[in-house]
Amino acid sequence: MIQVTKPSMSQSPCSAEDLKASAKVSPQKDFIGGYLGGMGIVISGHPLDTIKVRLQTMKAMAGHPPLYKNTWDCGVKTVRNEGIRGLYKGMGVPLLIIPPMFALWFFGFGVGKKLQQKHPEHQLSYLQTFKAGMLAGTVATVLCTPGERIKCLLQIQAESKQKAKYKGPIDCIQQLYKEGGIRWIYRGTAATFLRDIHGSGVYFVTYEFLQRSMLSEGDSRYNLSPLRTLVAGGLAGLANWLVAIPADVIKTRIQTAPMEGESQKIASVVLRLLKNEGHTALYIGSAPILMRAFIGNAACLLCYEATIRVLNYILPNL
Repeated sequence: MIQVTKPSMSQSPCSAEDLKASAKVSPQKDFIGGYLGGMGIVISGHPLDTIKVRLQTMKAMAGHPPLYKNTWDCGVKTVRNEGIRGLYKGMGVPLLIIPPMFALWFFGFGVGKKLQQKHPEHQLSYLQTFKAGMLAGTVATVLCTPGERIKCLLQIQAESKQKAKYKGPIDCIQQLYKEGGIRWIYRGTAATFLRDIHGSGVYFVTYEFLQRSMLSEGDSRYNLSPLRTLVAGGLAGLANWLVAIPADVIKTRIQTAPMEGESQKIASVVLRLLKNEGHTALYIGSAPILMRAFIGNAACLLCYEATIRVLNYILPNL
């Protein structure tokens, strides 16, 4: 249980200007903070993301044990067969895509908040925060879908150059476009949207709730220590993924499936997965997802909050 405590003597009292700055919404600052937060989540969480994707895409074969027993087994086999670099496979795409995606995500959240504010110091309700988060998820899907598609295809490749279909992110984009045009690059958009729209709402409302719970009356978020920000960010990430995992499994299956073969419509994939693998298959990769969710989002929101504080100091009127 999170306890509400008053600031210690080492903390400076919160001024009226601090309270106004913490309440004021600035989508521009959210954009910059989100970009740096996105870099934090990629660097800290990519190895677990690689393990998650490989667990989600391994095929169940009758009479044969699964390729990977669990998160640890997948990580050990990946490092043994491909070296430590195997855990960072496909990281170039997230470093290019995820920071601007998070910038748009936080920008969309800022816009969603500003549209609902009655005045600059108006504190939104949790329902309004959830709505702003849903808008953020909608905006981010535009960049997220092709980035996730390319990342997943690169992550499931074997290290052997003879077997690898794609040489890298650019080659992957070129081949996908040649095979099916822009629609082929954006395959899985509906599943990505399904994952992100409610997940983003849960993410932001959870973070807002935890931040308010950690503050004494009259304080601003400036009084939160880095440790508390890490905890709030990590728990918000957990809340997000607890509701988003089934849609993420479906998205990954759709985005890594070949062009020819079985239908890749969401309903078809769900029914086929339930029939062949059972309902637990909707939660494949949960362990690395949740581990990455806590670590990555703790780093993300710490970077975000630090950036916002710096921007509020040097650009108070933005």
